[in-house]
Amino acid sequence: MKIFNSYTNKLEEFKTIHKGVVNMYVCGPTVYNYIHIGNARPVIFFDTVRRYLEHRDYKVNFVSNFTDVDDKIITKALELEVTEKEITDKFIAAFLSDVEKVNSSTDYTKPRVTNYMDHIINYIDILVKKGYAYVVDGDVYFRVKNVEDYGKLSNRNVDDLVSGSRVDINNKKENPLDFTLWKKTDVGIKFDSPWGEGRPGWHTECVAMIDDVFGEQIDIHGGGSGLMFPHHENEIAQSLVLNNHTLAKYWMHNGLLNIGGNKMSKSEGEVVLVKDLTVDSNAFRLFTLSTHYRSPITYTDEALDVYVKEWDKIKRIYSSLFLKLDLEDSLIGNAKINPDLLKTYKELLDAMDDDFNTANAITALQNLIKISNQMLRNKTENSVLLSALKLFEDFFEILGLKYKKHPLSSEDKNTYKLWNKARSEKDFAQADIYRNILQEKGII
Repeated sequence: MKIFNSYTNKLEEFKTIHKGVVNMYVCGPTVYNYIHIGNARPVIFFDTVRRYLEHRDYKVNFVSNFTDVDDKIITKALELEVTEKEITDKFIAAFLSDVEKVNSSTDYTKPRVTNYMDHIINYIDILVKKGYAYVVDGDVYFRVKNVEDYGKLSNRNVDDLVSGSRVDINNKKENPLDFTLWKKTDVGIKFDSPWGEGRPGWHTECVAMIDDVFGEQIDIHGGGSGLMFPHHENEIAQSLVLNNHTLAKYWMHNGLLNIGGNKMSKSEGEVVLVKDLTVDSNAFRLFTLSTHYRSPITYTDEALDVYVKEWDKIKRIYSSLFLKLDLEDSLIGNAKINPDLLKTYKELLDAMDDDFNTANAITALQNLIKISNQMLRNKTENSVLLSALKLFEDFFEILGLKYKKHPLSSEDKNTYKLWNKARSEKDFAQADIYRNILQEKGII
């Protein structure tokens, strides 16, 4: 298996730190609003990564945080005259609901910044005591000059960064690139520290939580490409000075999901909220995974509609396989794989082993549709059809597609037989009655 490592900017063989175990951290949301479909892209992709690693028998320890201390949260709380916790509790619940809506698992570790404050403060204190950070009027800043390769992840030159728009110009700093570890404040939620009341800087929160949950280094750190600089660059800087290695062995970044050619942005109102999606979540998931994760996606209703139709096609063929096998009491038994199915399964594994190429995996799924359709027409033996059904379920499991048929009752099987009998006898009025019963139950 190979993964594109953003830190080295190359495709690398995937080797875990501990055999058979993957420790994985993905930057989670700042919980002050509902998430849009651009925010859902990393949720879906890294959920798929986890699913595939588990399919390959890795034990995956998946962690994704909630940033529940932030200026945006404080501003919203002041506007609504409620506590920050009321804001964050509301939008954490909304986020988890949206995660489930896009067929992603919520069964993972979810650290909240406010629950790790002691460890974050201690982490900053170590940086100060070792000379990697300094205190000015209750604020604490990280000394970037201590990091020789600063800018490596985002492929940026330090001199260019000094004049760049994303660097905060502050006269208190020794260097314009130095970033905030602790911010003195009188506004909103604040915490006691050796430097006075305040709250942590964003860039130290994740690295400190990773240190507490996992230790010095994890296998995979993921997030959107917009987090490369300054967030992930600054996480790496802190880890390098304390531990002499990067925070993660592999850094993975997904591309943006754009709408109408523009970056999706809450502040500019160019958003489609996940909670407002009306299409089948499987279709949306297919749409999101149909482009390689490192490439941008442009959202349009027309582009999404392609995968609404694709999902309908997948359901139809899967249902046809299931129905035939169920009616002939062949859902349980020995499955026999043929060369075409074996080739398709290999295509799935090859795609996912190649930097989690979900686009190629979906192409393999489309091949399975064609093969299965042909086998149904050719009246292929049931043991082979059962293999095709199980292969569909492998695709569903890995790509996070949810569609489960339940075995028919004896009454339903009898209705189906009566429907076929009425059709063969050209008793169309009676056939329509049976058909309506079967359709109402979702059998046909």
